[in-house]
Amino acid sequence: MPDFHSWFANPSAVRWITAVVGLVVILTLVRLFQRALPRYVRDTDMRYRTRKFAGIMGFVLAVLFLVSVFSDRLGSLTVAFGVVGAGIAFALQEVITGIAGWVAVSFGHFYKSGDRIQMGGITGDVIDISVLRTTLMECGGWVKGDQYNGRIVRISNGTVFREPVYNYSADFPFLWDEIMMPVRYGGDMGEAQRILEKVLLEVVGEYAAYAKAAWEQIVKKYKIEDAKVAPAVTMVLNENWI
Repeated sequence: MPDFHSWFANPSAVRWITAVVGLVVILTLVRLFQRALPRYVRDTDMRYRTRKFAGIMGFVLAVLFLVSVFSDRLGSLTVAFGVVGAGIAFALQEVITGIAGWVAVSFGHFYKSGDRIQMGGITGDVIDISVLRTTLMECGGWVKGDQYNGRIVRISNGTVFREPVYNYSADFPFLWDEIMMPVRYGGDMGEAQRILEKVLLEVVGEYAAYAKAAWEQIVKKYKIEDAKVAPAVTMVLNENWI
């Protein structure tokens, strides 16, 4: 029969038992919290972010708990830990930068799941934001137009510190685009303009009101001039066409 009394009389064994039990309790609480989220949080994006945050907090709590359990043995190893920590920090600088990028993305509102962004030279829709990497469903490439090409790309979160991040879905969820149509000299420019304006209004005219309302919010938030968001036809002359 195992001598449980001798186990509990051994300080090292007590620490290990406490560590294991504590980790099991923390893991169980995090899992229960994540499973209960769908019943209380209806918004998909908020539920996703909360689940991710709960996982990170569980990891942090587990580390702090282990440090507190074994704190009396760590004091004599402070110098050694400092040297080892410096080496690890140098070797894992990309990982550390990725974690810092995740913090910047989470609290700096660079982008969120569902946004279409261009990051690290890749354009796509954000389908996941982990602690180290952002996952995109890529658009374009060998596929013309703004269509998925089926390729999933994972980019280090640290990219937000090194390169611009273009967000197509942020505060203003519309983009200006143009179609160039050459008209020969001698034609009826007025009639051509009227035809094009009619087609524009039929195709995208209904979006003008939504774009105007969104732009009004942009003007309130940022120092930017008011802009014309309604469909428009402009003319430019060159040596061959209008």
